[in-house]
Amino acid sequence: MELCTDYELMFENIVQRGTEYLKKYPHIKGMVVGLSGGIDSALTAAIAREICDRGTGLKLIGISIPIESNKQIEIDNARRVGKAFCHEFKEVRFINKLFKLFRLLKGRPRSHEEKVRRGNIKARLRMIYLYDKAHRNNSIVLSTDNLTEFNLGFWTLHGDVGDFGLIQSLWKTEVYGMSMYLCQNNVGDKMDALMYAIRAVPTDGLGVSTSDYDQLGVSSYRAADNVLIYYINGADIRTHPIIKRHLKYAFKRENPYNIPREKIIL
Repeated sequence: MELCTDYELMFENIVQRGTEYLKKYPHIKGMVVGLSGGIDSALTAAIAREICDRGTGLKLIGISIPIESNKQIEIDNARRVGKAFCHEFKEVRFINKLFKLFRLLKGRPRSHEEKVRRGNIKARLRMIYLYDKAHRNNSIVLSTDNLTEFNLGFWTLHGDVGDFGLIQSLWKTEVYGMSMYLCQNNVGDKMDALMYAIRAVPTDGLGVSTSDYDQLGVSSYRAADNVLIYYINGADIRTHPIIKRHLKYAFKRENPYNIPREKIIL
Protein backbone atom coordinates (compact mmCIF):
# COMPACT_ATOMS: atom_id res chain seq x y z
CA MET A 1 0.00 0.00 0.00
CA GLU A 2 1.20 3.51 -0.78
CA LEU A 3 0.00 7.05 -1.29
CA CYS A 4 -1.36 7.81 -4.77
CA THR A 5 -0.78 11.12 -6.53
CA ASP A 6 -2.85 10.54 -9.70
CA TYR A 7 -5.71 12.65 -8.42
CA GLU A 8 -7.45 12.94 -11.77
CA LEU A 9 -7.73 9.15 -12.01
CA MET A 10 -8.85 8.82 -8.41
CA PHE A 11 -11.45 11.56 -8.75
CA GLU A 12 -12.91 10.11 -11.94
CA ASN A 13 -13.07 6.63 -10.42
CA ILE A 14 -14.87 7.87 -7.32
CA VAL A 15 -17.40 9.81 -9.40
CA GLN A 16 -17.97 6.86 -11.74
CA ARG A 17 -18.35 4.27 -8.97
CA GLY A 18 -20.49 6.63 -6.95
CA THR A 19 -22.77 7.26 -9.91
CA GLU A 20 -23.08 3.54 -10.60
CA TYR A 21 -23.96 2.83 -7.00
CA LEU A 22 -26.64 5.51 -6.76
CA LYS A 23 -28.25 4.50 -10.05
CA LYS A 24 -28.93 1.09 -8.53
CA TYR A 25 -31.44 2.74 -6.18
CA PRO A 26 -33.76 5.02 -8.17
CA HIS A 27 -35.80 5.82 -5.07
CA ILE A 28 -32.85 7.85 -3.77
CA LYS A 29 -33.41 11.43 -4.89
CA GLY A 30 -30.52 13.22 -3.27
CA MET A 31 -27.59 13.38 -0.87
CA VAL A 32 -27.26 15.24 2.42
CA VAL A 33 -23.83 16.33 3.64
CA GLY A 34 -22.98 17.88 6.96
CA LEU A 35 -20.55 20.76 6.39
CA SER A 36 -18.05 21.51 9.13
CA GLY A 37 -15.83 24.01 7.37
CA GLY A 38 -13.05 21.43 7.14
CA ILE A 39 -11.43 19.80 4.15
CA ASP A 40 -13.17 16.40 4.40
CA SER A 41 -16.73 17.69 4.13
CA ALA A 42 -15.65 20.22 1.50
CA LEU A 43 -14.14 17.54 -0.74
CA THR A 44 -17.14 15.28 -0.15
CA ALA A 45 -19.45 18.09 -1.29
CA ALA A 46 -17.33 18.76 -4.39
CA ILE A 47 -17.37 15.09 -5.44
CA ALA A 48 -21.07 14.72 -4.69
CA ARG A 49 -21.93 17.77 -6.79
CA GLU A 50 -20.00 16.29 -9.71
CA ILE A 51 -22.08 13.11 -9.40
CA CYS A 52 -25.24 15.22 -9.41
CA ASP A 53 -24.12 17.10 -12.52
CA ARG A 54 -23.43 13.99 -14.57
CA GLY A 55 -27.00 13.18 -15.43
CA THR A 56 -28.12 11.54 -12.21
CA GLY A 57 -30.75 14.17 -11.47
CA LEU A 58 -29.83 14.01 -7.77
CA LYS A 59 -30.03 16.98 -5.42
CA LEU A 60 -27.21 17.87 -3.04
CA ILE A 61 -28.28 19.35 0.29
CA GLY A 62 -25.64 20.92 2.52
CA ILE A 63 -26.27 21.47 6.21
CA SER A 64 -24.11 23.45 8.62
CA ILE A 65 -24.92 22.91 12.29
CA PRO A 66 -22.76 25.28 14.36
CA ILE A 67 -22.22 24.46 18.01
CA GLU A 68 -20.74 26.39 20.91
CA SER A 69 -17.23 25.02 20.30
CA ASN A 70 -17.11 26.06 16.62
CA LYS A 71 -15.00 29.05 15.66
CA GLN A 72 -16.44 31.69 13.35
CA ILE A 73 -13.94 30.80 10.61
CA GLU A 74 -15.27 27.22 10.59
CA ILE A 75 -18.84 28.48 10.25
CA ASP A 76 -17.81 30.85 7.45
CA ASN A 77 -15.95 28.09 5.60
CA ALA A 78 -18.95 25.76 5.82
CA ARG A 79 -21.15 28.51 4.41
CA ARG A 80 -18.78 29.04 1.48
CA VAL A 81 -18.77 25.35 0.61
CA GLY A 82 -22.54 25.05 0.95
CA LYS A 83 -23.25 27.98 -1.34
CA ALA A 84 -20.60 26.96 -3.89
CA PHE A 85 -21.45 23.27 -4.30
CA CYS A 86 -24.91 22.50 -2.93
CA HIS A 87 -28.28 22.92 -4.62
CA GLU A 88 -29.71 23.73 -1.20
CA PHE A 89 -27.79 25.01 1.81
CA LYS A 90 -29.07 25.57 5.31
CA GLU A 91 -27.44 26.73 8.52
CA VAL A 92 -29.16 25.30 11.58
CA ARG A 93 -28.59 26.56 15.11
CA PHE A 94 -30.36 24.33 17.56
CA ILE A 95 -27.83 21.96 19.07
CA ASN A 96 -26.66 24.29 21.83
CA LYS A 97 -30.14 24.29 23.36
CA LEU A 98 -30.46 20.51 23.14
CA PHE A 99 -26.94 20.05 24.42
CA LYS A 100 -27.72 22.03 27.56
CA LEU A 101 -30.70 19.77 28.27
CA PHE A 102 -28.33 16.98 29.28
CA ARG A 103 -28.21 17.35 33.06
CA LEU A 104 -24.91 15.51 33.25
CA LEU A 105 -23.24 18.27 31.26
CA LYS A 106 -23.33 21.02 33.84
CA GLY A 107 -20.25 23.12 34.32
CA ARG A 108 -17.04 23.17 32.28
CA PRO A 109 -15.33 19.88 31.37
CA ARG A 110 -12.26 19.31 33.51
CA SER A 111 -10.61 16.36 31.78
CA HIS A 112 -9.79 15.26 28.25
CA GLU A 113 -12.14 12.29 28.58
CA GLU A 114 -14.97 14.60 29.62
CA LYS A 115 -14.33 16.76 26.57
CA VAL A 116 -14.42 13.69 24.34
CA ARG A 117 -17.68 12.49 25.89
CA ARG A 118 -19.32 15.86 25.34
CA GLY A 119 -17.94 16.01 21.82
CA ASN A 120 -19.51 12.64 21.04
CA ILE A 121 -22.90 13.91 22.19
CA LYS A 122 -22.59 16.96 19.95
CA ALA A 123 -21.71 14.81 16.93
CA ARG A 124 -24.62 12.46 17.54
CA LEU A 125 -27.07 15.33 17.90
CA ARG A 126 -25.94 16.69 14.55
CA MET A 127 -26.40 13.31 12.91
CA ILE A 128 -29.99 13.10 14.18
CA TYR A 129 -30.80 16.24 12.22
CA LEU A 130 -28.96 15.11 9.08
CA TYR A 131 -30.84 11.81 8.97
CA ASP A 132 -34.17 13.49 9.53
CA LYS A 133 -33.40 15.91 6.70
CA ALA A 134 -32.44 13.01 4.46
CA HIS A 135 -35.62 11.10 5.30
CA ARG A 136 -37.79 14.10 4.46
CA ASN A 137 -36.07 14.46 1.08
CA ASN A 138 -35.79 10.79 0.06
CA SER A 139 -32.03 11.16 0.35
CA ILE A 140 -29.03 9.48 1.92
CA VAL A 141 -26.48 10.93 4.33
CA LEU A 142 -22.89 11.15 3.13
CA SER A 143 -20.02 10.10 5.36
CA THR A 144 -17.14 12.54 5.54
CA ASP A 145 -14.53 10.29 7.15
CA ASN A 146 -11.27 9.33 5.47
CA LEU A 147 -8.96 6.32 5.64
CA THR A 148 -6.60 7.93 8.14
CA GLU A 149 -9.42 8.64 10.58
CA PHE A 150 -10.76 5.12 10.04
CA ASN A 151 -7.43 3.55 10.92
CA LEU A 152 -6.99 5.76 13.98
CA GLY A 153 -10.53 5.36 15.30
CA PHE A 154 -10.72 9.14 15.02
CA TRP A 155 -14.45 9.49 14.59
CA THR A 156 -17.62 9.32 16.68
CA LEU A 157 -19.59 6.10 16.46
CA HIS A 158 -23.13 6.92 15.32
CA GLY A 159 -22.11 10.55 14.96
CA ASP A 160 -19.95 10.79 11.84
CA VAL A 161 -20.66 7.75 9.69
CA GLY A 162 -23.47 8.07 7.15
CA ASP A 163 -24.81 5.82 4.39
CA PHE A 164 -22.28 6.40 1.65
CA GLY A 165 -18.56 7.17 1.90
CA LEU A 166 -17.04 8.94 -1.09
CA ILE A 167 -13.65 9.58 0.54
CA GLN A 168 -13.54 6.72 3.07
CA SER A 169 -10.74 5.03 1.10
CA LEU A 170 -8.57 8.14 0.76
CA TRP A 171 -5.70 8.84 3.11
CA LYS A 172 -5.85 12.34 4.57
CA THR A 173 -2.79 13.29 2.51
CA GLU A 174 -4.75 12.28 -0.60
CA VAL A 175 -7.76 14.29 0.57
CA TYR A 176 -5.61 17.41 0.53
CA GLY A 177 -4.01 16.44 -2.77
CA MET A 178 -7.32 15.82 -4.53
CA SER A 179 -8.71 19.08 -3.18
CA MET A 180 -5.73 20.96 -4.62
CA TYR A 181 -6.28 19.17 -7.94
CA LEU A 182 -9.91 20.31 -7.97
CA CYS A 183 -8.85 23.87 -7.19
CA GLN A 184 -6.83 23.85 -10.39
CA ASN A 185 -9.91 22.78 -12.35
CA ASN A 186 -12.48 25.09 -10.78
CA VAL A 187 -12.87 28.85 -10.74
CA GLY A 188 -14.69 31.44 -8.70
CA ASP A 189 -16.63 30.46 -5.61
CA LYS A 190 -15.84 26.76 -5.89
CA MET A 191 -12.10 27.29 -5.95
CA ASP A 192 -12.28 29.82 -3.12
CA ALA A 193 -14.37 27.49 -0.95
CA LEU A 194 -11.92 24.62 -1.41
CA MET A 195 -8.88 26.80 -0.75
CA TYR A 196 -10.34 28.12 2.51
CA ALA A 197 -10.99 24.53 3.60
CA ILE A 198 -7.48 23.43 2.60
CA ARG A 199 -5.93 26.23 4.66
CA ALA A 200 -8.12 25.63 7.70
CA VAL A 201 -6.59 24.19 10.85
CA PRO A 202 -7.78 20.55 10.96
CA THR A 203 -10.12 20.13 13.93
CA ASP A 204 -13.24 18.20 14.81
CA GLY A 205 -14.83 21.43 16.05
CA LEU A 206 -16.10 19.64 19.15
CA GLY A 207 -14.01 21.51 21.67
CA VAL A 208 -11.75 18.57 22.52
CA SER A 209 -8.55 20.30 21.39
CA THR A 210 -7.33 23.17 19.25
CA SER A 211 -6.39 20.85 16.37
CA ASP A 212 -6.37 17.21 15.26
CA TYR A 213 -2.59 17.23 15.59
CA ASP A 214 -2.86 17.83 19.33
CA GLN A 215 -5.12 14.81 19.78
CA LEU A 216 -3.06 12.52 17.56
CA GLY A 217 0.35 13.66 18.70
CA VAL A 218 1.72 14.35 15.22
CA SER A 219 2.97 17.41 13.37
CA SER A 220 1.07 16.65 10.16
CA TYR A 221 -1.34 14.18 8.62
CA ARG A 222 1.35 13.12 6.17
CA ALA A 223 3.44 11.97 9.12
CA ALA A 224 0.51 9.94 10.46
CA ASP A 225 -0.19 8.45 7.04
CA ASN A 226 3.42 7.44 6.52
CA VAL A 227 3.52 5.62 9.87
CA LEU A 228 0.22 3.80 9.21
CA ILE A 229 1.24 2.75 5.71
CA TYR A 230 4.64 1.62 6.98
CA TYR A 231 2.91 -0.56 9.60
CA ILE A 232 0.30 -1.95 7.20
CA ASN A 233 3.09 -2.91 4.82
CA GLY A 234 4.64 -5.11 7.50
CA ALA A 235 6.88 -2.96 9.70
CA ASP A 236 6.91 -3.98 13.37
CA ILE A 237 6.38 -0.57 14.96
CA ARG A 238 3.63 -1.42 17.43
CA THR A 239 5.21 0.81 20.08
CA HIS A 240 4.75 3.95 17.97
CA PRO A 241 1.99 6.20 19.44
CA ILE A 242 0.10 6.24 16.13
CA ILE A 243 0.07 2.44 15.94
CA LYS A 244 -0.88 2.14 19.58
CA ARG A 245 -3.94 4.24 18.81
CA HIS A 246 -4.63 2.20 15.66
CA LEU A 247 -4.66 -1.02 17.73
CA LYS A 248 -6.54 0.47 20.68
CA TYR A 249 -9.52 1.48 18.55
CA ALA A 250 -9.69 -1.63 16.37
CA PHE A 251 -13.10 -2.41 17.89
CA LYS A 252 -14.54 0.69 16.21
CA ARG A 253 -13.56 -0.65 12.79
CA GLU A 254 -15.62 -3.78 13.54
CA ASN A 255 -18.68 -1.89 14.70
CA PRO A 256 -21.25 -3.30 14.87
CA TYR A 257 -19.62 -6.63 15.69
CA ASN A 258 -21.98 -9.55 15.25
CA ILE A 259 -21.11 -13.07 16.34
CA PRO A 260 -21.04 -15.15 13.11
CA ARG A 261 -23.86 -17.70 12.84
CA GLU A 262 -21.38 -20.53 12.26
CA LYS A 263 -19.89 -19.77 15.69
CA ILE A 264 -23.32 -20.09 17.29
CA ILE A 265 -24.53 -23.34 15.74
CA LEU A 266 -21.32 -25.39 15.94
